[in-house]
Order: sequence, then C-alpha cells, then structure tokens
Amino acid sequence: MGVTSPEDVLLEMTTKPRIAVFLILGTLVLTAVFLPVFAQTPSPSSRERPFEPTEELTYKAEFSRSLLRKLDVANFKFTVNRVAGPNKPKTGNAEISTYALRLTGDVQSQGFFAKLFGINFRQQVESTVEPESFEVQKTTRLDEQGKRVRSSEAVFDHDRGLVTWIERDPRDPSRPERIITAKFEEPVQDVLSAIYFLRLRELEPGKSFDVPVSDSGKIYHVSIAVIEKKRMKTPLGRVSVIRVDPQLFGPQGMIGEEGKLSIWLTDDQRRIPVSARLKTAYGTFDITLKKASQPNAQIVSTGRE
Repeated sequence: MGVTSPEDVLLEMTTKPRIAVFLILGTLVLTAVFLPVFAQTPSPSSRERPFEPTEELTYKAEFSRSLLRKLDVANFKFTVNRVAGPNKPKTGNAEISTYALRLTGDVQSQGFFAKLFGINFRQQVESTVEPESFEVQKTTRLDEQGKRVRSSEAVFDHDRGLVTWIERDPRDPSRPERIITAKFEEPVQDVLSAIYFLRLRELEPGKSFDVPVSDSGKIYHVSIAVIEKKRMKTPLGRVSVIRVDPQLFGPQGMIGEEGKLSIWLTDDQRRIPVSARLKTAYGTFDITLKKASQPNAQIVSTGRE
C-alpha cells in the first residue's frame, strides 16, 4: 500500500532511521571481506589517508515523491579527528605515543517536514578506530525520534571475534537493557567506519565484493558493486567520480524491503562522497555535498548553508 500523505511519508522515514541516516551515505558504503587483490593490500600509512589528521564533510538531504519535489529533509555532518590512544612499549622503558581516530556522524531533520508537522529526528554516531589496521574498536549511538530516545554502545573484541551491543533508554534508567552478542569476521566495520574504510580502497568498475558490517548487534554481509566512472558537477568542481551500489535491500539485506542506493565518490586519492541517491517505495532521497574541509585540500562550499 502506497504512502498517501506527506505526514505518512515522514513517519515511515523516521521509523526507519537506518535508511534516513547512515545507510543513505554509507550510511556510505560498507566494506570488509574483499577480493584477494584488496585483502593483499597493506594498510595505508597516515600520509595516504586523505581524511587525516582532521576532516569535516557536510551534506544536505532532499526528498521527492510525486508532486513533492526536492523538499529539505535533513543535514548530515561527518568529522574525523585524532584522539589520544594507549601508549605502546618500544624497547626497554621507552614508549611510543599512539593515537586513535574518532569518526563522528550527525544527522538531524530540518526544513519543510520538520516545521510543518513537528516531527524531528536526530542520530549521532561515534566510532573509535585503530588507525594502522583500521579496526573499529567501539561504536556509540544516540538516536532521538521525537520523544523516543535510545543510546547504545558496541564494543569489538578482535581477539575473540566478538561484538557486544548494549542499548539503553536514557529517559528511563529502570528499563531493562537490550544486550546482543555476535561473532564477526575480519575486517569488520560499523556503518560509519565503513565509509572511511571504503575510501582507502581501489575501486574498479565491473568488480564487486562482499562486506561484513556490524549494526545493532547483528552482522550483515553486504554485496558492493562498482558500477561506472563519469564526470559530474559537484561543489568541488566538475570532477571524475565513481559510482558504487551497495546491495542493502531485500529479505537477506540490512533493510528487508525493496529499494536502491547509489553513491558517487571522487575518482582520486581523496575518495570524497559527493552525492548519493536512495530510491524506496516511499520516495527518493537525494544527498549532496555542501562543504568539505580537509587538511590537504582547500575549503570548498556551495555557499548555501
């Protein structure tokens, strides 16, 4: 049965936060058990990681369905920062200071729907990643949908190959915690760290690979197809981009219904996600880059904040 009103559209969208949030981008694309050529690729050094030591990417999401065209739905912000990590012994009593990468994603409703119908959502995700191996260590999430608020934490034990996910209700401490554990295969990612993990890899049109991704205590194996290269007008200028289609939908997918997600990344060392399109039965979501601030690139902006 189709959605018959704008109110129904937004309610459907906000009850499926994985669609409206990180699965849209990369919510950007998920990566992990690569073809042998990827598995043999050594972990990139920090000089080859384009988002270090810091980066901020801002996106705008718009919704279209029938007579509703390009309505503002949400803003996305993705940031990368270095944080202090544990000290590792070198030789004797000397130590080497190490660091971890803190990846954050923030998605918040805005625009026509939020103002007219008073329906708001926000999701904040933070991933802690070991930079050399790019293993995700911990994921925290705050999910707000109107009056409903949930916080969760996933801790990854790479020695045992086990992830433990705990969800709590911050507004009701007496509510029992939800706890789920699951076995995983390396190199597992969460829905946020996978975006950056993907950006470190070679992408060749016509190739595909599978990815184990942890979300809410479950492990999903997602097939990723590299579709094509083309030129595209973006806030970074007219650049060459690569289109990637993660197979997220279907009975065995992360989203058990019909839909299609396509993502375009710059075809250079930066691998910046510049655009994404999510087609569902409820309508089409277009996500476009508004601003990119990087240590090794100029700050660029569309001028539309």
